[in-house]
Amino acid sequence: MAIFVVEGGRPLQGTVRPAGNKNEALPAIAAALLSDAAVTLANVPEITDVETMLELVHALGGTVERPGPGRVTIRAGEAGFRLDASDLGRRIRGSFLLAGPLLARHGRAELPRPGGDAIGRRRMDTHLHAFSALGASVEAFGEMYRIQASRGLEGAEIFLDEASVMGTENTLMAAVGARGITTISNAASEPHVQGLCGLLQSMGARIDGVGSNVLRVHGLGGGGRLLGGATHALAPDHIEVGSFLGLSAVTGGGVRIAGAGPANLRMILLVFERLGVRVEIQGDDLWIPPGQELEVVSELDGSIPRVDDAPWPGFPADLTSIALVTATRARGTVLIHEKMFESRLFFVDKLISMGARIVLCDPHRALVAGPSELRGARISSPDIRAGMALLMAALSARGTSEIGNIAQIDRGYERIDDRLRALGAEIERAPG
Repeated sequence: MAIFVVEGGRPLQGTVRPAGNKNEALPAIAAALLSDAAVTLANVPEITDVETMLELVHALGGTVERPGPGRVTIRAGEAGFRLDASDLGRRIRGSFLLAGPLLARHGRAELPRPGGDAIGRRRMDTHLHAFSALGASVEAFGEMYRIQASRGLEGAEIFLDEASVMGTENTLMAAVGARGITTISNAASEPHVQGLCGLLQSMGARIDGVGSNVLRVHGLGGGGRLLGGATHALAPDHIEVGSFLGLSAVTGGGVRIAGAGPANLRMILLVFERLGVRVEIQGDDLWIPPGQELEVVSELDGSIPRVDDAPWPGFPADLTSIALVTATRARGTVLIHEKMFESRLFFVDKLISMGARIVLCDPHRALVAGPSELRGARISSPDIRAGMALLMAALSARGTSEIGNIAQIDRGYERIDDRLRALGAEIERAPG
């Protein structure tokens, strides 16, 4: 297996453009199953999670074409309702996003239990309870879920037991094929959920309340009625923007993030500002000036500040690992509180081996005291975001690092080694 060999200590310089939003791409691909017409997606990131999702659509019987760079056209006219319990369906958690569209299309879906990052328990109950509220029965047998609405899906008043992004997306797509109106309360409202709503509206769906926590879906009336085709451009990935922001800050470089979409970055910028990172908004771009001396901003009463994640518009959970590594380079002390996933912070032992001063208080909280002079090490990526965080650490460290299990990083970041080399990083992909 390949590894990254990184020589640290080089400030990143130049311009980078974020790829399309990974977490919008996966449900958008699934939404193509709601139509027999062509659905074309633009600004699609070239990452392995997207490739896996497209393979899943093909395995169901749909066709996938690539009319140009970053563009994918899906035709789902022959798509069936069942995926075998193969490794393909278990590679990514996003595979379960196929359940909602298959229910709307066929009135049934048989899917393997999904996989994904090893960041703690990630329950599926929110999805399954919503399907039940719409009139479907749910059965788990072995490694499979069988979901069936023998009398069709009926619109319902649904209160999600957590503001789950995937749960909201699956409920939306199932509700499109129901009879009557479905109201989804405590819905997630992240940019990628809004992007999915925009695609569904382009395909002919009626959805009210987009961007809020209460969505109203006017169903097509059941009977397997489908939406039309559409062309939809994915928004820039705000998680990738936050990652490049952190990369620039910890290496002391000057980086312009072009087409960053600042409207979706307000809480992200506030948190990095708390870590001492100065960012200038220039039109649709972000400019991170070079040579910054990072210093944690204390609370007004002098107490230790805290960075914690929360549902949108709070700080994204996917950026807590990035914020934590940024904090190792900032003067001062900060508490990183990862509320959502109980195993996400377990990668800090690798940072400690590189010289970071971190106390892991419990599975959800880490106290970071900086600045630390990190040193190169041999480390391994446990998941997508921790992998990028460790790559950040390696690029800012003194000496050479080797990062294993980089397939995890490739799942979420498009050609990251090529793009970092274009910014001046010394990074090579080598045999493991």
